[in-house]
Amino acid sequence: MYTPYPSERSQVMGQRVEAFVRDIVVPYEHDPRRTAHGPNQELVEELRAKARAAGVMTPHILPDGSHMTQLETAAVLKRSGLSPLGPVAVNTMAPDEGNMFLLGKIGTAAQKTKYLDRLVSGQARSAFYMTEPAEDGGAGSDPSMLQTTAIQQGDQWVINGRKMFITGADGAEVGIVMARTNTGDKIQATMFLVELPNPAIRIERILDTIDSSMPGGHARIIIDNLTVPQEDILGEVHEGFRYAQIRLSPARLSHCMRWFGGAARAHEIATAYAVKRKAFGKPLIDHEGVGFMLADNLIDLQQAALMIDWCAGVLDSGSQATTESSMAKVAVSDALFRVADRCVQVLGGTGVSRDTIVEQIFREVRAFRIYDGPTEVHKWSLAKKMKRDAIQGGTHG
Repeated sequence: MYTPYPSERSQVMGQRVEAFVRDIVVPYEHDPRRTAHGPNQELVEELRAKARAAGVMTPHILPDGSHMTQLETAAVLKRSGLSPLGPVAVNTMAPDEGNMFLLGKIGTAAQKTKYLDRLVSGQARSAFYMTEPAEDGGAGSDPSMLQTTAIQQGDQWVINGRKMFITGADGAEVGIVMARTNTGDKIQATMFLVELPNPAIRIERILDTIDSSMPGGHARIIIDNLTVPQEDILGEVHEGFRYAQIRLSPARLSHCMRWFGGAARAHEIATAYAVKRKAFGKPLIDHEGVGFMLADNLIDLQQAALMIDWCAGVLDSGSQATTESSMAKVAVSDALFRVADRCVQVLGGTGVSRDTIVEQIFREVRAFRIYDGPTEVHKWSLAKKMKRDAIQGGTHG
């Protein structure tokens, strides 16, 4: 059994993170160092220096290096997401949060010293090299289509391939590369740790995307004869797909946590506007067309919060929560998009301008419905499981 109430330590840390984001981070939301490809490195370092001073750097990692439970993490990451810059400032952003989780689970002591420590301290950023260009027939929602190859030569591996939508690659110092390592018909993959920058990993271009919250943006990558020593294999050879599942379920849920905070903030802004702004002789919120939208927001936010905590509890029970994280990802991303969309509508012309952060939150949450698996892929996976369970267990009707 898990309790739906977070621990005292997570409540205390969550409150500290919320105060930091609201008081220190929010004023940076109009900083010119926020670019179309995310906040630049100077801004990242400035924000993180302030987070260290406030004692909220990497708040979900405890002083002894252990990780808060997923339910505790939810209490903290929801607060970090109150601003698009919040996760950047306190080091709970993607892909670093997921990469830290994976390294903490399967990295060797030497790998943790070499790679993980820099990430936890916020001194370095990372990138996860898995998705590949569609025109190459490469891996996207279907990781078994992986085209990048790693061939063993003596005590090292040589990796070649192309990657796409690699978040944070520009400026990253730690990389995790997924590559095929099978020699037969069965598709197998291995994860490799890489120090960056590396001349064998080149950025072709930074993509212009709908979202703009993640430092380094999203890059198209060429990997040309990258050599990786045996000691930098993450986990075991051929086990990359299994490790990806260890990372992906919590990472999906972390996205839900962070963007829950963003949608809650958008709702705050829209509500305050609807209370103050008058039309046709009364405040907007007194018009049912507006008041009902805000009521629907409240309902969606509450349901999303409960879905996040439910899935976190399943993960904390020791399950990989593959099914539960798919359900949570679909339900929460769709709910938060509805919230953000209504907030834009309530704000009217202001909603489509950048005078408030609502416009960016809308864009970010729209992208979230695709990242870490589009809604339709998760529903397809859930339907396959239902069919399999029905066949194995017999149908009842």
